[in-house]
Amino acid sequence: MREYKNAVMDNARWAGFKPRDGDIFVCTPSKCGTTWTQMIVANLLWPDGEFPGSIVNGICPWIEAKFAPAEVMHAMLEAQTHRRAMKSHSPADCIPWFPEAKYITVARDGRDAFMSWCNHVARMKLTADLNAQAERDGVAKIQTFDGDYRAYFHDWLQNNNYFDVVASYWAKRGEPNLLFVHYNDLKTQLEAEMRRIAQFLDIDVEPDAWPTLVDRCTFEGMRKAGDSVGNFDMAFEGGLEGFLFKGTNGRWRDVLGPDELAAYQRRVAETLPDDAARWIERGGPV
Repeated sequence: MREYKNAVMDNARWAGFKPRDGDIFVCTPSKCGTTWTQMIVANLLWPDGEFPGSIVNGICPWIEAKFAPAEVMHAMLEAQTHRRAMKSHSPADCIPWFPEAKYITVARDGRDAFMSWCNHVARMKLTADLNAQAERDGVAKIQTFDGDYRAYFHDWLQNNNYFDVVASYWAKRGEPNLLFVHYNDLKTQLEAEMRRIAQFLDIDVEPDAWPTLVDRCTFEGMRKAGDSVGNFDMAFEGGLEGFLFKGTNGRWRDVLGPDELAAYQRRVAETLPDDAARWIERGGPV
């Protein structure tokens, strides 16, 4: 694997991971529907809603995140007796690829991901500590957001891993154990996308259970779920509601100017083939 580390994550934490048949990996750039997809997967695995722990903090951990010692994370995964689901924000060539596992990659228009990232960074409570450790480790820091969207956008274009992650998974789109999901499609046809994910994961759902599952996986449903999604109070201002902020698209139109939009198009052209560029903007089948 290519080495991949920054203030928050280190893919060296995969060392010692023991895969199991049927493992599920939700693999995304930041702020592209990760928690939403984790919620969908959890509801498909436990349609009665009785999750054996919080989704983000317990049953679907972020393997590369440096928030807890690697040995603690591995021990927790080893202790799980249910079908496991984990998340990753690393590019595809920076994580192991197991033929017996299932990978779901999720993306959205980069400009929408940027807007969500601004809220994410502005509300993070751990930035100073993470950056202090990053300086000691000699890795990239988290760039703080001071409210100037246009200036921050140029930094995001060059330093966020959005393009690296999308490009790396697009290059693997022929893999039979990889499913592409788009944020737009989750918003416009949630039940159809949930059924597609269930089919990919070989999960059978009772027909009369679908309305409840879909309702739980709406944006408002996730907000109502509270700590069963995860406890964000220590890390984010506003807790879960601050983390699941708006869930809308198109807000960039009110803040990015012609120079920023031109720079975005250049970055897309530099990093993604034409079919990938069309997909991140519109969604639909891959």
